Amino acid sequence: MTKKGLPPGLRGQAQIVVRHEHTLNHHNSALPAIFSTPHMIGLMEVAAAEAMKPYCGPGEISVGTAINIEHRAPTIPGQQVTAEAELESENGRFYVFRVRAHNETEEIGRGTVTRAFVNPAEVAKRHAVKTSH
Repeated sequence: MTKKGLPPGLRGQAQIVVRHEHTLNHHNSALPAIFSTPHMIGLMEVAAAEAMKPYCGPGEISVGTAINIEHRAPTIPGQQVTAEAELESENGRFYVFRVRAHNETEEIGRGTVTRAFVNPAEVAKRHAVKTSH
């Protein structure tokens, strides 16, 4: 168990059906209509966040702090993408998840995402103190 009680191997998952607004072409008509890397990374982050969600204390959320991702294969609109996250290690207050994403036929991405628990109200208070000086 980690300090927050996260069990080793904790898992989360997220899915999306790729639509045009998730593609490179949506942002730049010169690019192909394939699932964009930022959208894939976002889905991986959601999978890790889902794993951590039951362990959030009152007023807490988890936020991403680092990513190391390879985008290995294209996905076209209409295909479903599933991202999976598994807790790999803890480094102080940071939790490292091994992530992978696949479409209906193959793995499209893999790597790690690191997340931490934060309380947005406490962060806002600290920020207000910093900016009031």
